[in-house]
Amino acid sequence: MNSNKIETLTYNVENKVARVTLNRPDVHNAFNDIMIRELMTVFDDIAPHSGIRVVVITGAGKSFCAGADLNWMRRVKDYSYEQNLKESLELAEMFHKIYTSPKLTIARVNGTAIGGGTGLVAVCDLVIAAEQAKFSFSEVKLGLIPAAISPYVVKKCGEGKCREFFLTGERLTADKARAAGLVNKVVPLEDLDKSVDELIDTLVSSGPEAIESCKTLLSSVPGMPLHDAKKYTAEVIAKLRISDEGQEGMAAFFEKRKPRWAK
Repeated sequence: MNSNKIETLTYNVENKVARVTLNRPDVHNAFNDIMIRELMTVFDDIAPHSGIRVVVITGAGKSFCAGADLNWMRRVKDYSYEQNLKESLELAEMFHKIYTSPKLTIARVNGTAIGGGTGLVAVCDLVIAAEQAKFSFSEVKLGLIPAAISPYVVKKCGEGKCREFFLTGERLTADKARAAGLVNKVVPLEDLDKSVDELIDTLVSSGPEAIESCKTLLSSVPGMPLHDAKKYTAEVIAKLRISDEGQEGMAAFFEKRKPRWAK
């Protein structure tokens, strides 16, 4: 992918890690139709990339993502239902593409995440936030609702917390977001990169095929009847045990050495 053609992001790959930075600091990294499409393009590029194990998403400057860009919203305000549906489907597809990425995703939340910005946090596998980060589902204040992001936030936080957050539109501290399950770890801003790097080291020590299968398992099992889940989970583990990666992982364990993927 030609990174020179990206307008709203920076994207680079190094040492098994893809770093995707929302790069509109003058508007607090608010997203518009261009950023939505560029995020989809970047994640399409990342998905089959065998050299990438982890994706880190963050924001340039002081904010993570302030939600929808005001100039974009001004245009959308005058759209027809059909035009609004097209834009909304693209937004929903972007969140789904990140959520279902076969790669591990980390949100490095360096500052404020509002509305759809909090949605970007919710679709990532793991989230590390700076102490001063703030979160909000502020859509109701505009007569709107956090519709496209709701499936992922409800999965992470549960209906009870989402009723509180969605209906009040309150501004959440990083600690409250962590207590609700939206954030995994809160650290001082100066320790953010160190904490992300330590997490990356932990993640890349695991089998890449196992990680991908684990993500599929987590997405599939909650919606399955127990009878179906019983068969599905037995089949998954049986296939992994006889796979090259499973054989290597178990051999490495018994031989007291690191598996090939962790070297």
